Amino acid sequence: MRVLIAPDCFGGTLTAREAADAIATGWREAKPDDVVVERPLADGGPGFVDVLHAALPDVGGSASRGGDIRYITVTGPLGKPVEARWLSVHADGRRVAYIESAEACGLHLIPAELRPQSCETATTRGVGELIAAAALDNDVITVGLGGSGTTDGGAGMLAALSDAEVDLTDISLVAASDVENPLLGPHGAARTFGPQKGASPEAVERLEAKLAAMDVLKPVSDIPGAGAAGGLGAALLSLGATVTSGAGLVRELTGLDAALDDADVVVTGEGSFDWQSLRGKLITAVAGGAAERGVPCIAIAGQVSVGRREMGAAGVQDAYSVSDHVGSVQKSIADARKSLIATARHVATQWSR
Repeated sequence: MRVLIAPDCFGGTLTAREAADAIATGWREAKPDDVVVERPLADGGPGFVDVLHAALPDVGGSASRGGDIRYITVTGPLGKPVEARWLSVHADGRRVAYIESAEACGLHLIPAELRPQSCETATTRGVGELIAAAALDNDVITVGLGGSGTTDGGAGMLAALSDAEVDLTDISLVAASDVENPLLGPHGAARTFGPQKGASPEAVERLEAKLAAMDVLKPVSDIPGAGAAGGLGAALLSLGATVTSGAGLVRELTGLDAALDDADVVVTGEGSFDWQSLRGKLITAVAGGAAERGVPCIAIAGQVSVGRREMGAAGVQDAYSVSDHVGSVQKSIADARKSLIATARHVATQWSR
């Protein structure tokens, strides 16, 4: 049996590569005769640069053999310097930069105890500094959106680009979004994601009002993906960026479809399989590709809160919760790798012929 392991990262516990390795380890322990192929993925959020850096040199066609990782110190979400990276590759005669916005404004850069205060002040300025640096020698700049600790509507990014007097006239901007949410409203940046970043109900309404008052964002506020990364998607759209699915882009660039063609079963996963997973995140891209081929797709996640009907509609046959398998969320986090291995071992016994 040929098994394709294609997960996203698991929150702040395991990278996509680490998660893929843990799932593969558990599966092989249970079913050593199965052929297990690991394909760690990302949807624009954390891991975007690492996944593409690992995969692009192995992709045929126009992609170059080996992209360059560039390092730069930028302004972090709290205003302090952080080290960030972007990936630059040659493709179709052009140099393309891939930026992971979470490297400059990610929630992981903000200590949990500071989030109730920082949720209204955290800045995307570092993303603008990354774009300014990449604009010096790239023709296309793709910004992966997701995992941010900010809800500033990209104001910090726009200010940094203005201060640096960056000319983006001849540069193609792409916003690789991990969600399809608009900027405002019940499914918008503030009301959907603000609480995850530490915002109280009162802070959420203040953030909503600030986003609604940003004139530059009004023409693009209803476009799917505008609410990604706390409104950073809308700011990029205001600069003329094309919005695309981050998961779909990674699917294409990593050659996922070729791997799906050879699979008998597909295992994907992420930290929390919830309703947001069904709005453009990685699991839906993987499950959709598997469904196109009539291949069963299983999800393993730290926690699962999606009902069977909803997951079935997305192409996921079944989902397994790591925390349920090992007994609690605390146990699953205490040794994330061991817990994921144990869960994958159990799943293999259920699905391998």
